[in-house]
Amino acid sequence: MVWIAVGCAVAAAFFLAFGAQRQGGAVRSTAGGLSVGHRGILRLLLNPRWVFGLLLMGIGMVLNVYALASAPLTVVQPIGAIALVITTVVHAREIGIRINRPTFLAIIACVGGSIGFVLLAIQVTEPHPRISAREELIVVLLLAVAVAVLGSLAVFFHRRQNAFFYIVGAGVVFGFVAVLVRTLAISLMQSEGNLFANVSWLVVIAVVVASLLGTYFVQNAYSSGPPDLVIAGLTVIDPMVGIAIGIGVLGELQDQVHPITAMSMVACAVVAVVGVIALSRHHPDAHHRRVEQQQQSKES
Repeated sequence: MVWIAVGCAVAAAFFLAFGAQRQGGAVRSTAGGLSVGHRGILRLLLNPRWVFGLLLMGIGMVLNVYALASAPLTVVQPIGAIALVITTVVHAREIGIRINRPTFLAIIACVGGSIGFVLLAIQVTEPHPRISAREELIVVLLLAVAVAVLGSLAVFFHRRQNAFFYIVGAGVVFGFVAVLVRTLAISLMQSEGNLFANVSWLVVIAVVVASLLGTYFVQNAYSSGPPDLVIAGLTVIDPMVGIAIGIGVLGELQDQVHPITAMSMVACAVVAVVGVIALSRHHPDAHHRRVEQQQQSKES
């Protein structure tokens, strides 16, 4: 069952990668580097490329939900790093840029760290941990704090925020969403005929609100950064947040984990995060955008 879930997660990564590429191009052509407000979202709904990207991402999310319901969060979440490689190659070919050495090394760090974490996590996670109502409530409360803080920063300091803020914000929010979607999926699979018997509507509301905020962050990140940088942030920050909750709140790790294994998992996580930071600094598209912004600042 775990390996079927891993296969679904891999397929989801492909759909999410191509969906992100389509949406990223549509947002850049529509917003032109400006922040995306509610009117911008309405214009995007009329853009066929953006809608097609949304459809691809929807399929990817369905596959990911099944994977989350069938295997531990700690195993499934980091697999999304595969989407980074796909998005980077497709984006580079589309806009005609060459992937430089620092970008290539950053991608290796992101993917290598994430895959290493998955291979280690498969060996030390509980296959089907039970999620109690108390654990579910703790996750919802932590999400409420995250939404309040990130939402306030986005509203009061929106002119000062760059792509990195929106990427981190989206990664944090969707990390919580992944955890709550897993709890909902498990509840539905254990319903025994009555689909909504075990479903917490508080969790449903939390998922909807967080998803809307996360989508807003992602679209603004697309408008001011390359799609592969956005995917890099989501496929590293999102899983790390989800994994932290899975370990700290849901207790997905086995009772006795060898210290070397634990340290290796931490090392892989650090390598993946460093890869995202390096990608945000050295990506050719990101560098080009910084040069353009500096020139515009001098002219103004």
